[in-house]
Amino acid sequence: MRAVVFEEYGARPAVREVPDPAPPAGGVVIRVEATGLCRSDWHGWRGHDPDVRLPHVPGHEFAGVIARTGTGVTGWAPGDRVTVPFVCACGRCASCLTGDQQVCERQTQPGFTHWGSFAEFVAIENAAINLIRLPDELSASAAASLGCRFATAFRAVVAQGRVAAGEWVAVHGCGGVGLSAVMIAHAAGARVVAVDTSAGARDLARRHGADVVLEAMAGADAVAAAIRDLTGGGAHLSIDAVGSAATCASSVRSLRRRGRHVQVGLLPAATGVPVVPMDLVIARELELRGSHGMAAHAYPALLELVTSGTLRPDLLVADTMGLAAAADALTTMDRPAVPGIRLIDPRS
Repeated sequence: MRAVVFEEYGARPAVREVPDPAPPAGGVVIRVEATGLCRSDWHGWRGHDPDVRLPHVPGHEFAGVIARTGTGVTGWAPGDRVTVPFVCACGRCASCLTGDQQVCERQTQPGFTHWGSFAEFVAIENAAINLIRLPDELSASAAASLGCRFATAFRAVVAQGRVAAGEWVAVHGCGGVGLSAVMIAHAAGARVVAVDTSAGARDLARRHGADVVLEAMAGADAVAAAIRDLTGGGAHLSIDAVGSAATCASSVRSLRRRGRHVQVGLLPAATGVPVVPMDLVIARELELRGSHGMAAHAYPALLELVTSGTLRPDLLVADTMGLAAAADALTTMDRPAVPGIRLIDPRS
């Protein structure tokens, strides 16, 4: 198969022929029809994730068709249209047995623990616990964002953030996950403040439900003060969708008393340890939570909202590129980019 491969951390990836993956016992091989280009892939390429071993094929959010099944697989067959969470669970550990597969103790992650979806085929273990059947009316491009950014935002806003109609939600960073959070919070009846450095990203946030957009300013205090002023005391729920010391602190500082912060953007150790204003956490009784994807069993509620048209992840797709362009685009994920979700079609 053709795949995007890098041999060294930070070295330019190349498209080349590599062996097709074999289906693991209990797992499947999926023919990739669309896969997302995500900042998490950039972190892996830079060497910020200790699970990434060289040489490596990135890519962790995708949709496609089952090509081959491994021994012991039941209920799934070649030709079935599927996606998977970016956290693939074992189904047997204590976390999995309580339904928390998104924090599985023996999790695998395509594009991190093993070769991923910037390729024509990708192998997935434990099909019974990880595969999600796609509705016929949902296109591969719309479904590709559901494995990571849109599903992660959905759980962050709805489950971890416990959004309620009429509340103020602040979203720090309007990339793929941030724009998804804006759309989801708006659909839930919340009022949304969206923050980003890019005018294009702010325009998209306004188009997809933000009531107020703010240009990211220097210093966490300036952004937080603006949000507290605009919302009459602070956001009920604030989400860091970037993953930086500045946005994390800004998100916490922007909350009203007893508000809720959800950390979605990655904060890898290689980028330093953020300073969290714990004095405010105590004085205002703030709640801090992380959000790490979404288990496969939780997808039906999201898919129902997507197929009904309440949520439109397809509207967040900015462009689609082939593998050759993806090799170049991966290296620039730390710079201002095309607003919205960028997809790759490995067949082109």
